[in-house]
Amino acid sequence: MPPSDLEPLAGSADTETSAQAALSRTSEKKLLLVVDAPSLLHRNHHARAYTQMVDRASRPVWALHGMLRQIIESIDTFAPDAVVFGLDDRTASARRDFYPDYKAGRAEKAPELVDQLERAKSLLDALGLATVVPAGLEADDVNASGAAWAGRHGWECVIITSDRDAFAHISDHTKVLRLIDGGIHASPLLSPRALRSMYGVDASNYLAFAALRGDASDNLPGVTGIGEKAAAALLEVAGSMDEVWADVEHDEGRTLAAALDSWSLEQGGRRLGARLVKVLSAEGARDRYDFNVRIMTGREDLDLGLTPDVPGSPGLLPLDIARVGRVVGFLGNDSTTDLALRVLTGDPASLVRSRG
Repeated sequence: MPPSDLEPLAGSADTETSAQAALSRTSEKKLLLVVDAPSLLHRNHHARAYTQMVDRASRPVWALHGMLRQIIESIDTFAPDAVVFGLDDRTASARRDFYPDYKAGRAEKAPELVDQLERAKSLLDALGLATVVPAGLEADDVNASGAAWAGRHGWECVIITSDRDAFAHISDHTKVLRLIDGGIHASPLLSPRALRSMYGVDASNYLAFAALRGDASDNLPGVTGIGEKAAAALLEVAGSMDEVWADVEHDEGRTLAAALDSWSLEQGGRRLGARLVKVLSAEGARDRYDFNVRIMTGREDLDLGLTPDVPGSPGLLPLDIARVGRVVGFLGNDSTTDLALRVLTGDPASLVRSRG
């Protein structure tokens, strides 16, 4: 069942809300589902490779099938009006051009996964779903642009991913369903309240928090001497990194140090103001932070190709029943085909409500 206004259930403000536990969505706003396709394909490849599932042409399909199955279940759960899939540009990377060691150290992808990553766009396009492969960019940028598009058009947005990068886009109109073990219905739906409960930072400060902490999976070291707890404390006390840097650079951090000491003592901890100011004042600290912000910031101006006023255009639901039956049927799983025909060819919730 779709979630009520995409907000945590009553009484669960300090916990993550699962899609399974959510109530029926009653908001009159339309909903955009943004899918981080590479993230889901990687996760399903590792989770389902043991099946060695192939399509009717005997090509590996376990990751594609797993991703599609999860998205159909998500559509059944959230009843969106449109769905956009973000894909990485596998031929070029603006971030790697700027930082050659970006994502260095990751294990080489299995050939079967590479094959399915390369076939994902054609599968989704054949279904009539919207796919965006931004030149030199990544699915993360599509996530950012999807959240921004929803805000500009008065829609709500749910981003589906297994990565933390999307947490930077959480807001009053955008939530993140972070896939974990157990699938869609066991995964947390993260709102600003849930994010604050997890990390102790406001959603608007998550990017700054991540830039301070760094991201080992992208080979981005954090500011030396700053971990998650210190990063959260800085942002809690100062309100923003602009305020932190202003005090460090113009008042030698005196005001910040005093505020941090007062806060830490109130929390029952030791004074930490002097140490953190020393760390932030060290050579290269500001450069490292600014560098991470530049790499981590998602593009919000990508053309998603969505035309909500043009019935039948890519990404809008419902999809054509014949296309769904033909394309999903080629994967060779009858139960998934039946589910796709039921879920993808029916009217979205907002249209049903408008008729009622």
